[in-house]
Amino acid sequence: MARRRKGRPIDGVILLDKPTGFSSNDVLQKVKRIFFAQKAGHTGALDPLATGMLPICFGEATKFSQFLLDSDKRYIVIAKLGERTDTSDSDGEVVQTRDVNVGREQLEGCIDKFRGTTDQIPSMYSALKYQGRKLYEYAREGIEVPRESRKITVFSVDLLRFSDNEVEMELHVSKGTYIRTIVDDLGEMLGCGAHVSYLRRTGVSNFPLERMVTLEQLEALLEQAKAQDIAPGDLLDPLLLPTDTAVQDLPEVNIVPASAVFILHGNPVNAGTVPAEGTQVRITVGDEREFIGVGVIDREGRLAPKRVMANEQAE
Repeated sequence: MARRRKGRPIDGVILLDKPTGFSSNDVLQKVKRIFFAQKAGHTGALDPLATGMLPICFGEATKFSQFLLDSDKRYIVIAKLGERTDTSDSDGEVVQTRDVNVGREQLEGCIDKFRGTTDQIPSMYSALKYQGRKLYEYAREGIEVPRESRKITVFSVDLLRFSDNEVEMELHVSKGTYIRTIVDDLGEMLGCGAHVSYLRRTGVSNFPLERMVTLEQLEALLEQAKAQDIAPGDLLDPLLLPTDTAVQDLPEVNIVPASAVFILHGNPVNAGTVPAEGTQVRITVGDEREFIGVGVIDREGRLAPKRVMANEQAE
């Protein structure tokens, strides 16, 4: 006998303005309960210290969350000079204190070195895994394990403020970039040490900042629905962005309904004019441009499915 799944089968993406002091999984579970959703997942964890944009995917949108992990991010960060911590942020223990003798010209010169593509060694306090365990689990036990450097790109970094031994910056970075590592490296370049005292993510991919909502707003809507004796989804679901917003940056290939049947059953199709081999694309169907999944152009120039929506319509 099949086990009944708890929750509503809803699809879409909510842009949560994550509060400080909670892990990404903490707020994910809160939002999942508020929406009474069957299935939910977040895309790109934020540290408990951090606030800001955390896309949470429901239902079918979870199939495409990886594409958000791979997208660019934007941040506002404040670095506290003169103190280095074991976690490179203010949640950690201070391990070194040094005098700050830094001029603006020296600071701007060091910041400039981060622009462009560089190699970064991930922090031990990251969620990357080594031999099946997350790095921060080793770090909490005082164990340091080898980490390979990775290529990251800092598309832009702008100095917003330098006062009272604080450096406030705005950054636009590629996937996999650890802001705390940039701040720690900057502190070592300046010879005084530094750690993150404030971090806010202001952008993921091209999601609209104005569509972010707070936990308090969601909870208030839930209470309003109870007070009005209406289904909570009537007030909450209009906040959801469509499922395909998770892959909005991919080029579109539009196919006819007859081809969609093959795609939804895992078979490649000829799709007329398509991008170059290996290109990942967003697949839509017909004049209505209904989103059905993500595909890749194979070596024969065909459109091959990679991740597709539930295929009830193909039965």
